[in-house]
Amino acid sequence: MIVTTQTQYWVSPHDKGWSLKRAGSSKASKIYTTKAEALAAGRAQAIKNGAELVGQKRNGQINLKNSYGNDPIPPRDKQ
Repeated sequence: MIVTTQTQYWVSPHDKGWSLKRAGSSKASKIYTTKAEALAAGRAQAIKNGAELVGQKRNGQINLKNSYGNDPIPPRDKQ
């Protein structure tokens, strides 16, 4: 298991659509009607802040994980 200290933005299902939330925050920064809108906004924030974007399915399962900066070069081996 790899533990990251990098900032993360999460796109998660919400009762009113899809939420974009920074990891560790108790409130969503914004609620979007579609997952595509939430992912686009999350991607923009992750790129701007050199962070990681994590997306979830409706059932809560993670189905997307992209990093936009601060990656080790060369990448560490997966454990």
